[in-house]
Amino acid sequence: MNTADLLQRALHFDFLSLEEGVHLYHHADTASLMFVANELRKIQVPSGKVTWQIDRNVNTTNVCIANCKFCNFFRRPGHDESYITDIETYKVKIEETFRLGGDQLLLQGGHHPDLGLAFYADLFKKLKELYPDLKLHALGPPEIAHVAKLEGISHTEVLQTLKDAGMDSLPGAGAEILNDRVRRLISKGKCGGQEWLDVMRACHQLDITTSATMMFGHVETIEERFEHLVWIRQVQSEKPADANGFLAFIPWPFQDDGTLLKRLRGISNNVTADEYIRMIALSRIMLPNVKNIQASWLTVGKTTAQLCLHAGANDFGSIMIEENVVSAAGAPHRFTANGIQQSIRAAGFEPQLRGQKYNYRDLPEHLEEQVITY
Repeated sequence: MNTADLLQRALHFDFLSLEEGVHLYHHADTASLMFVANELRKIQVPSGKVTWQIDRNVNTTNVCIANCKFCNFFRRPGHDESYITDIETYKVKIEETFRLGGDQLLLQGGHHPDLGLAFYADLFKKLKELYPDLKLHALGPPEIAHVAKLEGISHTEVLQTLKDAGMDSLPGAGAEILNDRVRRLISKGKCGGQEWLDVMRACHQLDITTSATMMFGHVETIEERFEHLVWIRQVQSEKPADANGFLAFIPWPFQDDGTLLKRLRGISNNVTADEYIRMIALSRIMLPNVKNIQASWLTVGKTTAQLCLHAGANDFGSIMIEENVVSAAGAPHRFTANGIQQSIRAAGFEPQLRGQKYNYRDLPEHLEEQVITY
């Protein structure tokens, strides 16, 4: 394979193969990858703006039977620290989110063995009755698969019920690495990779906008990373023409602090800033049919995330008024609304507040500044 030829093909939005992506990973220099990815970003998102969001990650429950080896957040059923969030708690969190300029909850939890479809449908309906303007970016493919198994019905039936109840979009949670060799080692209790993809196919057929993610830097091979990207690209290519499908892709490095993967298997996060920037660039190159690439400032920090904006990323994600899952594994970084905008400007771009479907939002006239307390 010729590296220069592959990069030239990438500039024409060709679908590079798994093997060609692996070749670029091993043989292309970082500057070349950044240049090509940045050129693609300028074509796909020509505004010169970097989008960001104000929302809050709220957990429906911390009870989970999936037993992921990288998660410090979950508690087993019956644990003294287990909980199911009540409606009064949602009210407090939502009203604070509105005061801080947010318009959305990213609503996720665990694989609770007793919470079926009626629980989530009733919750979504209640939240929408109380707050009609609230956007619900809710659950994820593993939770949809879990509920479908509990109910003995199809993914499509679960998704249609939740959409009717008020779910606005579905996050790309629980992808990790989609190869089942990896999933057996780190997240055996979750759905397999192909089922994850099938849930997303069902979403797209129902015109439910989704995102896709990749958590890398643990037990996967480089080939398995690129297999993951090729599978995401394939599902995106199958979506109906009028559906958004995967509106964004967000890769981030495994956070290892206190996890079973680190304690029992000695697996640490050794992803360098250079490797993360290269993976952002290669994500843009390998996913020419996914418009938005998000840099995970939460896991890599401000400086690395700023460099990613010159390597194909066009989005900084949310300030995350609240986030409990990734932070529990050691992600230390925080942003306020002012801080994230200053960071984007310092990188040479114009910050643009957005909604979940990448619609531009005006900054609220009186934006209450969040005080970081966690």
